[in-house]
Amino acid sequence: MFRHLLVPTDGSQLAEETVRQAVTMAQQAGATITFFHAQDSPYINPEVSLFGEGMVLDPSIGEQVAQAHAAHAEQLLREARRLAEAAGVACDSHTTINPIIYEAILAAARERGCDLIVMASHGRRGLAALLLGSETQRVLTHAAIPVLVIPSSPAAAEPGHGSAHQPAHQPGSDPKR
Repeated sequence: MFRHLLVPTDGSQLAEETVRQAVTMAQQAGATITFFHAQDSPYINPEVSLFGEGMVLDPSIGEQVAQAHAAHAEQLLREARRLAEAAGVACDSHTTINPIIYEAILAAARERGCDLIVMASHGRRGLAALLLGSETQRVLTHAAIPVLVIPSSPAAAEPGHGSAHQPAHQPGSDPKR
């Protein structure tokens, strides 16, 4: 039986559902959870111009972005901890800055002594999967411990639930009804 789950979250609706399911799983198994958020590196070279010659970025922008990323990470992790604590599940949380997200997830699992990674699958298919890749797929490919993938639910793909994969209404239907 698994005793210590690592649950990465990016704040998406699918990740939030995965957090809820992982809390239920941990509650039933008597396991603990480490919630994790990998922050992308916000630092940019101020000498690099995005708009051509003569346009230098303010070096303080990187620090402002870093502070915003840290605040966002703390908000996500605080909400996950709140859900676990309300269910009586022992938990902690961790965040780090690493532009290679899957490596950050694997390092967190190793460092925290986790024996299972529970994460969402965004369900990208076709060209989107090829171009965007999948952090979940990368974790699956490189993990030394089991990975439980929570697929996107059909409800998440319904209109009004933030999915870009479904039209707002079906052709031939009355969108006003």
